[in-house]
Amino acid sequence: MIKALLLIFDPTTTWEGIFRARRSLVFVLAAYLLPMILLASAAEGYGLVHWGKWQPEIGRIKNFPIREAVIVEVIQILLALVVVFVGAHLIKSIGETFHGRHTYTQTFTTVAYGLSPFFLLRLLDAFSGVSPWLSWSIGIILSIAVLYHGVPRMMEPDPPHAFGLFFMTSLLLALITGLV
Repeated sequence: MIKALLLIFDPTTTWEGIFRARRSLVFVLAAYLLPMILLASAAEGYGLVHWGKWQPEIGRIKNFPIREAVIVEVIQILLALVVVFVGAHLIKSIGETFHGRHTYTQTFTTVAYGLSPFFLLRLLDAFSGVSPWLSWSIGIILSIAVLYHGVPRMMEPDPPHAFGLFFMTSLLLALITGLV
């Protein structure tokens, strides 16, 4: 979570450290991504049980039973993992159209760290008065800002292709996360 804050406030130095560390896919997944997703889901689940969520169909705040909250959060965790894995695969495919030869680990690391502000802002979903669209929009804007520095550093595209790859990566991740 600290790395997510560092990516927001000092992206260039943080991306350089991530690049130099050259962590494996399993390490990034187990030591960085899963804990962040689990923390956000635990906070959101706590909020669903204790503070509820506004339900427009019934016109009031509904508190969820623990069983329903757990089901919702398990689905959220699985969808977040699908977003990262599928997003990394699609970005790897897109990167090849820009004459790049990127490994899946490079693209996975870029997506996992690039979406960390998005996952961090999911903590706001714990509060009943905060719309999920608000946390999504702020999170994806911060993620796009983080990816602006991360895509060229991590994926090392040719300079003429760097902005196009960043733009397509940002557009694709915004679309995937918005659909989810």
